[in-house]
Amino acid sequence: MRPPADTAERPMVLIWEVTQACELACEHCRASAEPGRHPDELSTREGKALLDDVREFGDGQLVVLSGGDPMKRPDLVELVEYGSDAGLSMTLTPSGTSALTGDAIEELADAGLRRMAVSLDGATPERHDAFRGEPGSFEETLRAARDAQRAGLPLQINTTVCAGTVDDLPAIADVVADLGAVLWSVFFLVPVGRGRVLDPVSPERAESVMEWLHDRRGTAPFGIKTTEAPHYRRVGLQRREDRVREDADDGPSGTRRRAGIVAGDGFAFVSHTGDVYPSGFLPKAAGNVRDDDVVDVYRNADLFEALRDRSRLSGKCGVCEYRHVCGGSRSRAFATTGDPLASDPLCSYVPEEWTSADANVAGD
Repeated sequence: MRPPADTAERPMVLIWEVTQACELACEHCRASAEPGRHPDELSTREGKALLDDVREFGDGQLVVLSGGDPMKRPDLVELVEYGSDAGLSMTLTPSGTSALTGDAIEELADAGLRRMAVSLDGATPERHDAFRGEPGSFEETLRAARDAQRAGLPLQINTTVCAGTVDDLPAIADVVADLGAVLWSVFFLVPVGRGRVLDPVSPERAESVMEWLHDRRGTAPFGIKTTEAPHYRRVGLQRREDRVREDADDGPSGTRRRAGIVAGDGFAFVSHTGDVYPSGFLPKAAGNVRDDDVVDVYRNADLFEALRDRSRLSGKCGVCEYRHVCGGSRSRAFATTGDPLASDPLCSYVPEEWTSADANVAGD
């Protein structure tokens, strides 16, 4: 495994949305996917040129091929093999459809795929299929997960947290364990694409879910991470600080200085037509790979530089003592306010300085 990256120089994760096409009509879909491929989608040649450029980030750069459904691209195996041969760590997030056959998974594994992630948004066929908009998706997803294991591919499970799924999380976690997944990625809804019509959880409920995830992490046979919920790190750090104070009464030991990954800071996204975004959930283009070098855009574009400068955050996030380990979801801030540097409305934490500022205003 490569060492931790300097996120000003390279992203920990680069996602390439290889297509917007997908047979599913998921309620939360960021891409607002449609059955057909876009005529201006990056070609095989352009995709390989992109992967060549991505190599400049350094050895072992993690590349996630996403969609839509990547299985809709007939050159998918060729792209995986090309990236793998170039020294990139190629991973995949396909949709749970009949196209994801055991033979196809075996072929992708032989091409050098390093990990496969599938989405599970309900612990039963009724709940998952309703969310995904396709009867049979639950069974196809479980079959694909088992086929990935047989092919020797580490398995990741992605789950969306919103008002309609949150009560099912404990049961979903049990399915994740039964499938032998190595990682459970819990995504907290951002209102973009079709996800605008879904109800998010409240900040207080989000906090309790993150506390539950930390408790589960200690006993789960898989790793747990959150997506678009960087305050999960703040919750964990607060718990650690409480234990330190209980044991030694000397407070935290400088751990607040560790930077966390948010959109544009350790994370980059290339759309199916080549636009470069800080995240797929923050669709504000800083360049296009047909005209710009993705490495240069990531390192030097004004938008990316602003997102890496936590001193430019506003509102509660701007004064929060945890902003360097959290930083808030820049995507959710952008989706709800139009400003990617505004506060994350999903966070219920009130920073010490924010309380002091309110008290000073009240006393004037």
